[in-house]
Amino acid sequence: MTMPKGLKLVERDAGGVDPAFRADVLIGLAQPQKAVPARWFYDDAGSALFEAITRLPEYYLTRAETAILERSAGKMAALIGPGRAVVEFGSGSSLKTPLLLASIAPAAYVPIDISGDFLRASAAALAAKFPGLPVHPVEADFMRRVELPGEVAGLPKLGFFPGSTIGNFVPATATDLLRTMRAALGEGALLLIGVDLVKDRRALLCAYDDAEGVTAAFNRNLLSRINRELEGDIPVDRFAHQARWNDAYARIEMHLAAQEDLAFSVSGKRFAMRRGETIHTENSHKFTRRSAGLLLAAGGWEPRACWYDPARRFAVLLAEACPPRSAP
Repeated sequence: MTMPKGLKLVERDAGGVDPAFRADVLIGLAQPQKAVPARWFYDDAGSALFEAITRLPEYYLTRAETAILERSAGKMAALIGPGRAVVEFGSGSSLKTPLLLASIAPAAYVPIDISGDFLRASAAALAAKFPGLPVHPVEADFMRRVELPGEVAGLPKLGFFPGSTIGNFVPATATDLLRTMRAALGEGALLLIGVDLVKDRRALLCAYDDAEGVTAAFNRNLLSRINRELEGDIPVDRFAHQARWNDAYARIEMHLAAQEDLAFSVSGKRFAMRRGETIHTENSHKFTRRSAGLLLAAGGWEPRACWYDPARRFAVLLAEACPPRSAP
């Protein structure tokens, strides 16, 4: 078996840095409420830390979604049908992907991830598990329109977006992303998407602030990446990880809180923070079936089916990119 090298669509400047990363950090740190988009967590170290998070006892999301894929794969396959190119957005280590691929007889697999080395390693591992399946990794930021490899152009598509990653985005951005996915996959495509559900506040907070401190290390790694790639001198050890429940927006928020008055530089620009001031690093919105369906509809997808884990903590929805129509 020959493992395709895939496509590399992430732009880099002369220093090897994604200019979008630099722009997001500099703009975000200049705001009254400092913030850096969560997608920049996932350098190689961040991706490895997130995989460790998925194995923590407090982090139920991965286990719940895996249980759904194991229990309901046959019903999913009956609705999806064989012969589709599976396009996974933000594939990471693709741990759940074999459960899907083994059940639906796909024609090809296209993992898309911004962390190139991590992407290629996980794509090679998956290709070894499915030696007859063409695998075409694409190193890209899926927040932008991604041109899929020519090898899958004529195939019907199934988008795969597990992990409730859609919950990381505010509704306007999530809607834009779903529309971008629809444009990339084409009319008639299907989308299998995982969403975390609204539940007890204590369970939610524990999932994002584990006893071992792995989530805290994951959060702080963003600062380490800024220092390494953007010539920063942020004192990482003077920031504390915080997880908060925002009931008005039905979301967990992750912040990095300054433990004292601080001054630092990034890419030659100076910034200051007062003690207690935070950098907002992630949102994790939680859904009901209705709110998830409404979000999908706003993004151009019609919900077709929904499956839950036994404890009804998590849901996986199947949606279709149907032709737009006017009301009603």
